[in-house]
Amino acid sequence: MNAELEARAASARERMGELADAGVEAVACGFVDPAGIVRTKCIPLRRLVEATRSGIGLSTVFALALSNDEFTSAPGYVEGPSGDLRLVPDPGGIVPVEPMPGWAWAPVDQFTQEGERWAGCPRSFLRRVVDDLAARGLTVRAAFEFEFSFGRDMPDGSVEPAHRGPGYSDIALVQHHDLALDLIRAFEREGLEVQQFHPEYTDGQFEVSIAPRDPIAMADTVLVLKQTVRAVGRKYGWRASFSPRTFGPVGNGMHLHLSLWRDGLNEFSGGDGPAGLRREGEAFIAGLHRDLPAVVAVTCPNTLSYSRLQPHHWSGAMLCWGQENREAALRFIQGMAGTRSQSANIEVKPIDGTSNPYLAMGAVLAAGAAGVADGLELPDPTTEDPSSLPEEERTHRGIRQLPSSLAEAVEELAASSTLRAAMGDLLFETFLATRRADEAQYAGMEEEELTRQFRWRY
Repeated sequence: MNAELEARAASARERMGELADAGVEAVACGFVDPAGIVRTKCIPLRRLVEATRSGIGLSTVFALALSNDEFTSAPGYVEGPSGDLRLVPDPGGIVPVEPMPGWAWAPVDQFTQEGERWAGCPRSFLRRVVDDLAARGLTVRAAFEFEFSFGRDMPDGSVEPAHRGPGYSDIALVQHHDLALDLIRAFEREGLEVQQFHPEYTDGQFEVSIAPRDPIAMADTVLVLKQTVRAVGRKYGWRASFSPRTFGPVGNGMHLHLSLWRDGLNEFSGGDGPAGLRREGEAFIAGLHRDLPAVVAVTCPNTLSYSRLQPHHWSGAMLCWGQENREAALRFIQGMAGTRSQSANIEVKPIDGTSNPYLAMGAVLAAGAAGVADGLELPDPTTEDPSSLPEEERTHRGIRQLPSSLAEAVEELAASSTLRAAMGDLLFETFLATRRADEAQYAGMEEEELTRQFRWRY
């Protein structure tokens, strides 16, 4: 057994007593497939140490999973059911799921049977990107805003949302104050550190923001939070959906907030660059700006994602950046005067809950890191609604709409040398194959039917 697995086994032994004292009897070991669906294999708590040593078996074909539970192929990489991986829980990331008594959630890395990290593992990809930044003396703090909807199927075939607004209203909150409090209480007991919670804009929709943490821990948090939301909703007779379109014209996003740090200083504040950016902070955002058309194939990987990724949906459909511009794909947030050295961050808006959080976070950070390596500079910021500008003006300023379909985004991804280099050929090619196959499955389907297809799959 290699040193990493030995260390995990030792950590698992240390946590066994703590988890047992918390009432944990079983551990759900979670991974996310290329279509963004969270999959699990479960073990009794007594098997935790053994699982960290030898893993839990999983077919390599899950690297080719589609959103409808079918599989595709990636010739030369993964082509069929032959081959086995080992899911190895990370004991440091195990969290008891508060609304599911007796259960804990564990993030996993995918290893080969030889005990080495598998090249197609999304969590290991994110770790490589984080480690590469650390080797340059840079660290990242990351946080997601989670939008989700509650609803239920009715006997007549219709779907009832949990509330009908108004958006952000006390009416919607009072209607579900007990559910909201149960969610906040659960998140806090799980250590997720809620920043804010509110009913959102469209029918049945809510939003919660979680405190920043390191990128791997933040991606792990996505899995814990989704499980918690589903479990609390079930208690009240509601189904939860993180689909990009659930009810009404406004969909669910999962906006990502990032700040870049060197030697304890926020590279997004205190500099002499645009909006107070330091040099590396500007280059990081510029790299993301350059590669964003390819990145959206990873952050918005579902056919239905592009129904939401449209102008005037606050989804960041236009390739530009701007200070507090909610129609820009990259919204720069300085924060309140006196707090900017800590709070300044960039919000990446074109991302939704159908994404694999490890792949999405990794792709975003890889693009930013490439910008730092290349010493890029940002174009001028956009203060207007970018889609309202005359076409000639947009062209002159380099503003354009991001891909408006999965097919278009996939071709941008296929041409991206930045993401291929960061992901490695196996992960890049298998992911690309699944996105092409998923797009072909649903080509030509009407938006209403797509909404129905994906409402309860995410």
